[in-house]
Amino acid sequence: MTIEHTHDGRHVVFFDIDDTLYSSSFMIGSAMVERVHAYIVSLGLSDETAFNLRSQYYSQYGLTLRGLRRHHGVDPLAYDKECDGSLPLEDMLSPDPCTRKLLEDIDRSKCRVWALTNAYRPHAERVLKILKLRDQIEGIVYCDYEEKNEDLICKPEPAFYHRAMHQAGVNDPTKCLFVDDNLNNVEAARGVGWIRSVHFREGLPETIEARVTHTDKETITKDGAPIINNLQQLREVWADIFHQMEH
Repeated sequence: MTIEHTHDGRHVVFFDIDDTLYSSSFMIGSAMVERVHAYIVSLGLSDETAFNLRSQYYSQYGLTLRGLRRHHGVDPLAYDKECDGSLPLEDMLSPDPCTRKLLEDIDRSKCRVWALTNAYRPHAERVLKILKLRDQIEGIVYCDYEEKNEDLICKPEPAFYHRAMHQAGVNDPTKCLFVDDNLNNVEAARGVGWIRSVHFREGLPETIEARVTHTDKETITKDGAPIINNLQQLREVWADIFHQMEH
């Protein structure tokens, strides 16, 4: 069940969770890919077909599960149990005090903090708890695996961003700030008016050099969104929402 929050005029910053609030070096993504591949094979498909479908559905629908549900009649809750739910997250993840401090330093008189994820709620809650960040997040907008609609709504569908605004109680899209490691999700957010969206590309700057425009002050996508390789850079990109350090 989702709860709509009353609009109060503040900005809302939406953080993606997986591979954004924690480092991709934890290899959660790789572990998830292995489980999704095994699940598709369990449907009676070959390794080659499973590999191709996982990639195709993720690119086409933003979430492999959407394609599996639409074309193979997969039960989302059964999928969740075998894939997300089977990840030994407690053994794989650890909290980062710097990330917690980043969220703590957001001025809550100016901005509310939410999470926006394509995962189902149990996975989102579990990750945030392990990272010791749950108390910093006002609400979670997640892909609802219990939706009756055949098409699960998720990023980068415009409807998902509108749902996020509705649930968070914000009417003006220009008051939505967003950071995600998936460029398609960032571009889609900008497409619905979330003009202060940021692309998080963890790793060394040279790994993305050929795909971006460099200036003396910033690194941006072709669509004009800032690119950061460390979440702490949000203190500069979104300087207006953080508590100002006293000199």
